[in-house]
Amino acid sequence: MIARRLSRDDVVGIVSPSFAVTKDYEGQLEAGLKVLKSFGLHPRLGKYVRSATLGFAATPEEKARDINGMFADSEVKAIICSQGGDSANACLDYIDWEGVCANPKIFLGISDITVLLNAITRRTGLITFHGNDVMWGFGRETTPYDLEEFRSCFFDAGTGPVKPAGERKTIRKGRAEGILLGGNLRCLMKLAGTPYFPDFTNSILFFESLDITAEGCHALFHQLKQAGGFHRARGAIVGYVEGMQKRNDPVRMEDVLLQVTSGLDFPILKTNDFGHNCPNTVLPVGGKILLDADNHVIEIKEPCLK
Repeated sequence: MIARRLSRDDVVGIVSPSFAVTKDYEGQLEAGLKVLKSFGLHPRLGKYVRSATLGFAATPEEKARDINGMFADSEVKAIICSQGGDSANACLDYIDWEGVCANPKIFLGISDITVLLNAITRRTGLITFHGNDVMWGFGRETTPYDLEEFRSCFFDAGTGPVKPAGERKTIRKGRAEGILLGGNLRCLMKLAGTPYFPDFTNSILFFESLDITAEGCHALFHQLKQAGGFHRARGAIVGYVEGMQKRNDPVRMEDVLLQVTSGLDFPILKTNDFGHNCPNTVLPVGGKILLDADNHVIEIKEPCLK
């Protein structure tokens, strides 16, 4: 199931499924909304975007009320998350899945929003999108790459090769096609053991993280392996892993992934095209892609918007 592409003058809904927008970050919110307006879009904030009913965020029911309302509103053509956080999974049981199916729309976010991207795709078949949020993606230093990738995906419904934002490196050779699933590693694994956990059959996995250690990667990758994820996958992509790369750690996420999946013959590519505090492409969760690790190619094979 795919949504409609954006056009100038479309209304886009803004929701906060994880952390609430606080007064300290109002400037970042406004800066991000300004970028969306530069595309000719009209942002519409959800009722609970700033709500901290629980002291740190809105209640799960309030978060879901905003999401359900945006899907139901015929004027809203896309839903973009204000930011990530740590509690987006709490609202999953309150999502109106039939409403999502009846009103397929662009749903965009990053970081903790990983849980919603994969859960929505799992429960409804709707392709969702991993990419810049309002506050941290567009609300600070937006690069030409960010703007070009947003326009190419959502206005042009572009397919074909994903433009690199920086160096790419072959970790394990090979070429494969599959369904793209993943996002933030820690947040993805919040879904393990729930009805929202993806089916990784014939998948290309992608991973990033904000601040993780080699030991943390080791534990989470083994959890994913024990859940059968790697045995059903066809390939993997590692994005920008800020803490490890800034610290210049001797052992990084891609090294741990290679070790944990030893004996499994699928390609692994290291990129800097998505993640925290870096330029971000837009990746279609649930979309069909080609991964050619030998030639450093990531290619979107089928339209993800109409």
